[in-house]
Amino acid sequence: MPLHLTKVAVGCASVEALQNRIARRASKGEVRVPTRMRPKRMEELVGGSLHWIVKHRIVARQEILRFEDRGDGRINIVCSAELSIVTPTPKRAHQGWRYLEISDAPSGEDDGSGLSELPPAMYAKLAALALV
Repeated sequence: MPLHLTKVAVGCASVEALQNRIARRASKGEVRVPTRMRPKRMEELVGGSLHWIVKHRIVARQEILRFEDRGDGRINIVCSAELSIVTPTPKRAHQGWRYLEISDAPSGEDDGSGLSELPPAMYAKLAALALV
């Protein structure tokens, strides 16, 4: 079973901004996402997805194709250029990336909790108070 990653889309205020960023960075059907740390579970991640967080919600995902070493000592997470939009799922922001077990990944279906319908500013305030 593949493992997933979550990553904050820093500087993206909306899903549309993320889509534009991915489209600008795409080359030959792939997008490279640089990271400083080498995931210890790289083999499990290939075939999984990189889930993007915008405004404290997981909003989209891309398939992880492979990992590449860079000349500057960093690692590229090579993903498919196809960005799949998912039902917004609350997720606190973090630095770098985090593992996401398959059981915790958004399924693309609404869970009925209503949290995905909250305005981003309200969700951020509730999250800051540790209420969601």
